[in-house]
Amino acid sequence: MHRLPLSCLAFSMLLCIAAPAPAIETVPFATTPLVIGESFAIASHILNETRHINVYAARAWDTPPDARLPVLYMPDGGVAEDFLHVAGLLQVSVANGTMRPFMLVGIQNTQRRRDLTGSTDDPKDRAIAPVVGGAAAYRSFIRDELMPQVRQRYRVTPETAIVGESLAGLFVVETFLLEPQLFDHYFAFDPSLWWNRGALPSQAASLLAKHGGGQHTLYLASSSEAGIASEVQRLQQVLASSAPKGLDWHVERMPQETHGTIYHPAALKAFRAVLAPKMDKL
Repeated sequence: MHRLPLSCLAFSMLLCIAAPAPAIETVPFATTPLVIGESFAIASHILNETRHINVYAARAWDTPPDARLPVLYMPDGGVAEDFLHVAGLLQVSVANGTMRPFMLVGIQNTQRRRDLTGSTDDPKDRAIAPVVGGAAAYRSFIRDELMPQVRQRYRVTPETAIVGESLAGLFVVETFLLEPQLFDHYFAFDPSLWWNRGALPSQAASLLAKHGGGQHTLYLASSSEAGIASEVQRLQQVLASSAPKGLDWHVERMPQETHGTIYHPAALKAFRAVLAPKMDKL
């Protein structure tokens, strides 16, 4: 057998090491968008701007595709806001049987602090944004423009709910006190009831006295945020003495949560308690 001299063998190995590896042809992989719901836009005459709406239908495996669904409305409903995590919570809750199928309608923000706040005479409140105090117009937009659009576009039942946290929770409580007939169920987590020097808890008794009755649900939750928890407690005291007939209300204290963590665990408790399947409802 012919053998290469040691010097030749070493040179051959050097060539193998130094030689560049052959180029690997990159084959592009096709991708498609991941779609979990729908979006549409409303040219609002009330707000004088276009508002973007996100929609997700949380169905169980045996929910007929043409079944009518109740609707959960949600401020802070942009994809970069709270829409995705609430849609996921609804879907897993519906799938595991702890909640009824529901349609989620998220309202993407434009000027959040304008839309979610009521009027105020506190200079500190007015300093948080160029414009505040637009809650009445925002409520009119929901009532007179958004809700009719949802009823026209989708197969829905008359049952409605609204959920919000922080300033959106403030809007939920204000809507419940001023216009209780607008929704069946109200969920407010860590609501910013300090707004306007705590005016809503202070006015709650007189506003509740004007309620026209009917079956409604109010679910409140508060975290370790002291300035919010104390105002929620004030409202709780008013509800304990002045809740109108037909109001099913509950206050969940969650001191283990912060203002930044309360939304998801509070929503899980609230939806299981209020939106559970009819035969299992607490």
